[in-house]
Amino acid sequence: MTTTDTNTRHAAHEITVSAPADAVYRLIAEVENWPQIFPPTIHVDHVEKGGHEERIRIWATANGEPKSWASRRTLDPRGRRITFRQEVSAPPVAEMGGTWIIEQQPDGDSLVRLLHDYRAIGDDPASLDWIEQAVDRNSRSELAALKQNVERAHAARELTFSFEDTVLIEGSAKDAYDFIDEAHLWVDRLPHVARVDFAEPAPGLQSLEMDTRAKDGSTHTTKSYRVTFPHRAIAYKQVTLPALMTLHTGLWTFEEYPRGVAATSQHTVVLNPANIARVLGPDATVEDARAYVQSALSTNSRATLGYAKAHAEKKR
Repeated sequence: MTTTDTNTRHAAHEITVSAPADAVYRLIAEVENWPQIFPPTIHVDHVEKGGHEERIRIWATANGEPKSWASRRTLDPRGRRITFRQEVSAPPVAEMGGTWIIEQQPDGDSLVRLLHDYRAIGDDPASLDWIEQAVDRNSRSELAALKQNVERAHAARELTFSFEDTVLIEGSAKDAYDFIDEAHLWVDRLPHVARVDFAEPAPGLQSLEMDTRAKDGSTHTTKSYRVTFPHRAIAYKQVTLPALMTLHTGLWTFEEYPRGVAATSQHTVVLNPANIARVLGPDATVEDARAYVQSALSTNSRATLGYAKAHAEKKR
């Protein structure tokens, strides 16, 4: 639902979730989990945090385009309300804010309401329509994902796992970071990468599509959005996924230590149980799929980290 006044439009979306209101509130309040919960969200970073006030930076897609903005949030655990306002909005948005409201229902369910108010730069009608479509699409997507995530919590616990690989490099964090950052050169630098389509639509925000070769010789196409933090980390979220995954987020980190740098590749994965039999055979289990996916991702990560190590130590 959208209403309009002279300069500001208002939108309201809601959904019923079969879970206690306090649990739903916590899920929304903990923004570090948003890339795993909300499909449009690529990465969220805390800039400031104290008491019930916080400042966060969000990287997300809007109508298929990657955007970034900073927001201030006020958390009200007792009232189960979270108000937010973008500090500097991404064009064509001039101003945007809103409120999450979670209400406990008599039957044990929760009513989740998501309110928005927004303006377009110059109050341009075409931009207002674009924003309206983005708010509607993202709100529906976020609420549906929230409902699914909470209601399938027990199943998701079995299907969700995280792991990491680390190598110690006798070189600089900058040189190791640069190797991962310069993904447009991976076709020449990494044997398991067959094709790369790389773009940086805004500083620190990258789009990376590539074909990678698995151990069995097959080739898989993936697309990711990446957020860079020179020279300490690169966070990413895959938006085109292999058949065995419904979600894959990752984080490359580069931590200085006395003799060099510890370079780590972290992965969080949610398996797609509907495709396990088709990909791995009728007798394959969730554990088989987990082992297969972790082996494939870890093999590529360790290979990439190994080449980053050689690159950094050669430049030392």
